[in-house]
Amino acid sequence: MSTHVRHPIWLPALRPADARTFASLYAVESFARATISSVIPIQAYEILHNEQIVSILYTIVSLLGLSVTLFMPLLIRRFARRWVYTAGCLMLALGSVFFVTHTLPGQLAGMLCRVMGASALSITLNLYIMDHIRKTEFMQAESLRMAWSMFAWTGGPTLGIFLYTRFGIYAAHGAVVAFALALLALFWAYRLGDNPSIRPGKSRPANPLANIGRFIAQPRLRLAWLIAFGRSCFWTTFFVYGPLFMVITGEGKLAGGLLVSAGNALLFMAIFWGKAGKRFGGRRIMTFAYFAMAAMLFAAGGVGETAPLLTAGFLLCGALFTIALDALGSTAFMRSVRAYERAQMAAVYRTYLDFSELTPPLVYSVVLTFFGLGSVFVTLGILAAFCGFFTWRYLPKSF
Repeated sequence: MSTHVRHPIWLPALRPADARTFASLYAVESFARATISSVIPIQAYEILHNEQIVSILYTIVSLLGLSVTLFMPLLIRRFARRWVYTAGCLMLALGSVFFVTHTLPGQLAGMLCRVMGASALSITLNLYIMDHIRKTEFMQAESLRMAWSMFAWTGGPTLGIFLYTRFGIYAAHGAVVAFALALLALFWAYRLGDNPSIRPGKSRPANPLANIGRFIAQPRLRLAWLIAFGRSCFWTTFFVYGPLFMVITGEGKLAGGLLVSAGNALLFMAIFWGKAGKRFGGRRIMTFAYFAMAAMLFAAGGVGETAPLLTAGFLLCGALFTIALDALGSTAFMRSVRAYERAQMAAVYRTYLDFSELTPPLVYSVVLTFFGLGSVFVTLGILAAFCGFFTWRYLPKSF
């Protein structure tokens, strides 16, 4: 009897990690980020009182966030992955602590904490998914993850604005702290562990610049980045220029807000796109989605200001096809990256998000000097068609 050890009954009873595990984590994380997604720019404008300076602030934060993303593999290499994920949760909460100071240094620090936390959570969660989900199930897992996040991105921004305007700054950011701590508790309850059979190769570069070179040298990873960059550019344009278009054409701020909410609500269609990808193949569905998105954007640009509500309808149809890329696009990376360099390549891959926030406004600022607002959607349509061609031409038929 002296050698008999009584283990707690609840430990072995916990189910192995599956698609629902990561969908639930991503849903709670989305609430933590979406709740103040509409509050942050309002706060920044209240502090700075100048739209151009607000844009400069966002650009600075985006550039710093890009640097943080590239250095994330060094942290994952130095510390256990679970601690990097934990730090990501705490950074989201700490960011809200800075935000409530309602000062320029606090705003900058809060935005940086938010970017660093989101980067840590995104990269580590993708690594956990690749460890625990089989390659043949990536499409189903990713579509479920996108579908569950629909509740957060549809209701979160409205909840944040309601709390901010009705109960004040502490209520809005207090909700973020609550969601971040709930995410942390849920993560530790799942007790996710690193795959012991996968270790980074000792000879593989840890230097961020070397990681970029290694990423660029692999054609499939370049294509996966392009697929993600294209769809992310659509959402950047949709969230910024969609509401702006509705205001400029006289439909009002409410119409702009409803347009964004309607686009987010379509995320539930991710499950449908996941099943379609499994039935017809990810390559076919992603190619179709890109060309259909391009057609909708060309139509939106062609109609333009002559019929704003029809233009909004075309943009929503474009969002529907973009969700197919949300559901399936990341599988191109997950199924192409080598196991021993997942952390390094995941960090470089995630830079698509930073570039999609920096590049479109710069390009559009040039286009708008010569053409009307509808030209923004035509320009994005050209990018979508370009991405669709490369997806069809170079993505293997096995996807």
